[in-house]
Amino acid sequence: MIIWLASYPKSGNTLLRSILSAYFYSEDGDFKFDNLYKISQFPATDHFMRLGVDVNKEDEVFKNFINAQNSINEDSKKVKFFKTHSSLCKMHGCNFTDLKNTLGAIYIVRDPRNVVTSFAHHYNMTIDQSTDALFDEKKFMHKTDKLCSVFLGSWSFNYNSWKVLENKNKYLLIKYEDLINKKKTTLLKIFKYLDKIGLKVNIDMTKLNKVIKSTEFEKMQNLEKKEIFYESVVDEKTGSRKAFFNLGPKNDWRRNLDNNNREKIETNLKNEMLELGYLKL
Repeated sequence: MIIWLASYPKSGNTLLRSILSAYFYSEDGDFKFDNLYKISQFPATDHFMRLGVDVNKEDEVFKNFINAQNSINEDSKKVKFFKTHSSLCKMHGCNFTDLKNTLGAIYIVRDPRNVVTSFAHHYNMTIDQSTDALFDEKKFMHKTDKLCSVFLGSWSFNYNSWKVLENKNKYLLIKYEDLINKKKTTLLKIFKYLDKIGLKVNIDMTKLNKVIKSTEFEKMQNLEKKEIFYESVVDEKTGSRKAFFNLGPKNDWRRNLDNNNREKIETNLKNEMLELGYLKL
């Protein structure tokens, strides 16, 4: 069975993966990139190539999402975490996932006024382009060498789409800001949820404290300077890798976002931002 770590891009998914991988896939709770890669992304091209699906045919990939997940779960009966940026929706007449393959989902959300600046940095966009991307109801994440295309949708659609699992008791919402400012409380909340859906967690507070220390942003940023982080993107202009761990908690829209784009985001995403407490009436 799969536990989805779902989010709109640049919302803290990698931080959540880092924390969970350090806790579940290390002996001592010390964060390493090698352990992070054990929580991979879906849909990866190899999930479909081994089924004989032509990964260059987008409609065939979408039609085989469930088949690929069936195959993953048949290969190993263990619970697996998978990162995804896909909306939980139907494309080409086929659902992204189903209850047979899904044990649960942790959706991580971040203030979209801060998402937009990280999105611009990562995808070589201007802030104006990145802001407009948040509202693009037809937005896809395009295929790469290792990852197949997924339907992203707008920021609000992506966020709202995963709520359907709440009615099945398979959904937990986590705010990026809480992962930064209330890390231990938030992790204990996650472990309680995992226990509730059937993944029994042995809570080792000594290990958990080391996980918290080893996944501090500055430590991860320094590690990226020493080692290659293969999920960082290559700058088309310079040919060098752009820093993935760029600003982190220092990415503050109050300093980095112009008023025009701030107002566009607050107007277009008002309902969700009020619901999440990012805006006040």
